[in-house]
Amino acid sequence: MSQTTNREGVLRFWKRGQIIELDNIPPDRMLLDLLREDLRVCDAKEGCAAGDCGACTVVIADTVDGEHLDFRAINSCIRPAHAIHGMALWTAADLAQEGVLHPAQAAIVQRHGTQCGFCTPGVVMSLFSLYQRTCAQSEELQKSHVIDALSGNLCRCTGYRSIVDAAFSMRDYPKVLENEKEIAHQLMTIRSCAHSVMNYEMPTELSTLLELRAQHQKAQLIAGATDVGIWVKQGMKHLPHIIDVHRVKELRAIEVTANHLCIGAAVSLQEAFDVLAKERPVVKAFAARFAGWPVRQSGTLGGNIANGSPIGDSMPLLLSLDATVVLKAWRNSKVMSRELPLSEFYMGYKKTVMWPDEVLVCIKVPRPSEGEWLGLYKVSKRHEDDISAVCMAIRIEGHKQGLDVVRIGLGGVAATPVRAMRTECILQGREDEYAVWKEAQVEIANEFEPISDLRASGEYRQIVLGNLLERAYLERTKQGAVRLEDLS
Repeated sequence: MSQTTNREGVLRFWKRGQIIELDNIPPDRMLLDLLREDLRVCDAKEGCAAGDCGACTVVIADTVDGEHLDFRAINSCIRPAHAIHGMALWTAADLAQEGVLHPAQAAIVQRHGTQCGFCTPGVVMSLFSLYQRTCAQSEELQKSHVIDALSGNLCRCTGYRSIVDAAFSMRDYPKVLENEKEIAHQLMTIRSCAHSVMNYEMPTELSTLLELRAQHQKAQLIAGATDVGIWVKQGMKHLPHIIDVHRVKELRAIEVTANHLCIGAAVSLQEAFDVLAKERPVVKAFAARFAGWPVRQSGTLGGNIANGSPIGDSMPLLLSLDATVVLKAWRNSKVMSRELPLSEFYMGYKKTVMWPDEVLVCIKVPRPSEGEWLGLYKVSKRHEDDISAVCMAIRIEGHKQGLDVVRIGLGGVAATPVRAMRTECILQGREDEYAVWKEAQVEIANEFEPISDLRASGEYRQIVLGNLLERAYLERTKQGAVRLEDLS
């Protein structure tokens, strides 16, 4: 191994000005359980135990340069406690200083942003995270910032207006700053040793990760644990050995080349969507409907792909972009690597072509070509913070009236994320005419036999597939407003 291991096996993190040290913490102990049951910190609440309601929201901060902090709101109910080793942690009870409420708290009180109070600590922490990213940096607070920050918090009482008003009024209070440099220095001291305790490994280098994977092929790999945490909390699954990859620097890198974006597997969903949206702006609105802000801050692009859910929203997008995945393994004392199209990655429901010793290292996405058009559509029961019934991504390359290249990625219609190859063949190489698209609508409705479940019937999904193709045609040919965003 290429790094020192912390044999003492103590979980350490910063909270309220001091270093908390805990030992004998099982690898699959969730952070919320540790706070409420071990530390008796009960301001963070458990509501859904799935990362949906936001009652458990806390804020963590990490440092890269040893001087500044990166503040993130996360769902503590599905975050392993060991994952915050070497980080700073805030809950709602930590914000007031010498009896003076933090602006995030004072604004909620002043604007009557609470009624029953169950969700309030989580709401306050989402606002605290927003405050650190905007007001504390003297940046303008925009409506989009507020909507994003609160997208992971459900409130059954207020109707949200008072909470949104409170978010904007935070800027009216005297500025409150955290001592980032001092906290970052303490975090660097904690992280001077690697964290390997009670079968919870946290490597920082790719070579170390690959060796660990070769030795422990049955260990559970995690990054943000937004799915794995649900297995533990709701499925009561016991994970005796975890390898946490979120600190492997090679997996957190984003590289831009002449032909590709290379996005590390441990890059957060929000960061991945942001970099994709720079060259494909339509991705921004689509990404905003992927879960809530805390999940997008914690979950990773590689984790979403490797988990292989047929209703994961990132895969239809990446399938339409002809993305490839890079897999690596440690074999015979050397690193072995292979690259394959994402369309060949899935074998069946939550089954991939990865060998037990392989790790998904990065995702390569071709950069847009001249004349590219991209349409992204998600149908779900709720507009925000909900799982897709049907997800479609369609990319077209062509000039004038021709459909030279057509790629259609789908979610929610088969056992895996899938391309609609038969429908692609109907469109590709044809004239961009309504009659051609109508032919494709008939084909796509018959190409798949989706199941019926609590989100939609199979018949409904087939009808939606055809309707989304018509929507794509109308949008592509600019025949009036076809998106809710266009009507606002």
